[in-house]
Amino acid sequence: MTNIEPKGTQQTRNNGKKKKKRLSYKKRITIIVVALLVAILALVCYLFFMGRGGDDKTKRMLDGYTTIAFFGVDNRSNGDYDAGNSDSVMLCNINNETKEVEIISVYRDTLMDVDGDQTFRKCNYAYNHGGVDNSIAMLNRNLDLEIEDYVAVDFMALVSAVDALDGVDVELSDAEVEAMNGGYIGEVAAITGKEAIPVSAGMQHLDGVQATAYCRIRSTRGDDFVRASRQRTVLTQIIAKAKEASVPQLASLITGVFPYIKTSLSADQLVYLATHMKSYNLGETKGFPFDKCTENLGNTIGDAVVPCSLESNVIALHAELYDDVTYEASEEVKSISDAMIDCTGCDENDAVAMEW
Repeated sequence: MTNIEPKGTQQTRNNGKKKKKRLSYKKRITIIVVALLVAILALVCYLFFMGRGGDDKTKRMLDGYTTIAFFGVDNRSNGDYDAGNSDSVMLCNINNETKEVEIISVYRDTLMDVDGDQTFRKCNYAYNHGGVDNSIAMLNRNLDLEIEDYVAVDFMALVSAVDALDGVDVELSDAEVEAMNGGYIGEVAAITGKEAIPVSAGMQHLDGVQATAYCRIRSTRGDDFVRASRQRTVLTQIIAKAKEASVPQLASLITGVFPYIKTSLSADQLVYLATHMKSYNLGETKGFPFDKCTENLGNTIGDAVVPCSLESNVIALHAELYDDVTYEASEEVKSISDAMIDCTGCDENDAVAMEW
């Protein structure tokens, strides 16, 4: 793995400023499995410790905020979490006082220091080269976080969860229908052993296979930015349905889905969560980085999302998640941010407004 070419080696306009390029993703099958994470686990995963008193972890998790990492792993098999890119990366942040849950999608192509040596790659690279431990370390290092708990899922987990909740309702465009019927639904069905049922444009009631296919679309206008928005649309639907479900339904759902996930939490803990589900509410859902541009960084990296800058985005992230408006980035984040600017030439002035 090599460093990105330094500033000045990339294509420039006549005025000497680098040419900005919108991400031009090729159509390829990738897995985005996020709705389950928030609906069933993220919303309440630490709540097992509520009312149980006891250990040090309980006391830590009941104070202030709890942030949990979620990974949707593209491994093309069920239950194998030791390999594959984490094509979905999310931060689930719970305010223990207000009982509000906030979801931040970290765009899979976001440029980060993935190994701690200021060599930059897309953030989804970390999981494929070090698994969940490397991915959590990357998030903590680049974003000034202290994440300990995580959940990782694959196809079967999301399909099972959506089916257990009797589906979700989503408005589909013609382009989305074409993409889903053109391959996404068929492949999800083949991998999970479920039935492939085509969809139509307009408001549709999606089963697990269809919802997973919808969450994977990145070939339409807006590419991965809109795909992350689709994920949040589905997870909002699932949370709403899960909050109306009975405790026995949720317990059955969790025990049924648990074999298809990898998590730092136990099945018993997750079952206990159901009794506290209704008291928590989903707040805003957003994508990170907030201020960004897109750059083609050569054959090794390709098209990437560049924070403009990493330091300013981390400051904004802590204000968003923790209401810390006086936060100052660590020296490590400042160093990574400066190195990223040197490598890409992108700073705060290069952020591009995007409609999605």
